[in-house]
Amino acid sequence: MITLSLVGIGSGNPDHLTLQAIKTLEAADLVLLPRKGDEKTELADLRRGIIADVLNVAPQVVEFDYPIRDANTPKYLDGVNTWHNALATIWSGLISDHAGSNAHVALLVWGDPSLYDSTLRITDRLKAQGLELDVNVVPGITSLQMLTAAHAIPLNDLGAPVIITTGRQLRDHGWPQDADTVAVMLDGECSFQHLAPEGLEIFWGGYVGMPQQVLRSGPLSDVQDEIINTRAKARAENGWIMDIYLLRKAR
Repeated sequence: MITLSLVGIGSGNPDHLTLQAIKTLEAADLVLLPRKGDEKTELADLRRGIIADVLNVAPQVVEFDYPIRDANTPKYLDGVNTWHNALATIWSGLISDHAGSNAHVALLVWGDPSLYDSTLRITDRLKAQGLELDVNVVPGITSLQMLTAAHAIPLNDLGAPVIITTGRQLRDHGWPQDADTVAVMLDGECSFQHLAPEGLEIFWGGYVGMPQQVLRSGPLSDVQDEIINTRAKARAENGWIMDIYLLRKAR
């Protein structure tokens, strides 16, 4: 049986790796390393750096090109499912070609495999295809943890609920009912623009935990334009951006 370890690596900063993550990667026979196009070569370089500079034992590394999700698919979930099927096919082929029947295979996952990441869903597809897997999850520091740490704020107010959602949900459905704090991930369109800004605070971060980290915070009505402009400039300079933000009803 193949052991498949999904190893959370936070932002890719070696300081964010847990001892468990390091030990798991050193014990792997094979690491699958995705490349996400010319604009995001830095992300692959961060993974390569972890393997080369942090591990005392270097496993075999096989790189592959990440398929691109078709953003023009009329139904969002149909596009995501097609994309996940393509990834499962790639992983299955790589494991078949490069791993023995009892090999230990690892994947380095941004943040944590359990929070707005599709890796676990793709492993379910591999199992459905008949591949016998023992899946091992090594948790990592999430972008949400790095955001609150960078701003030195608690995630929640005393006794108050927190909703974690996406930009798409915020655009389509507005402020979640009964929420005091809303954490927004996977938002490429600055969806806070669709909310009435009065009475809301925002804590925004791009590349949190990375050397190029940039932060902005304040009343949404005061800083939303600055965040939009800062994000656009940072994306143009780097060719890509990962960002996340927290919205909170003002006390």
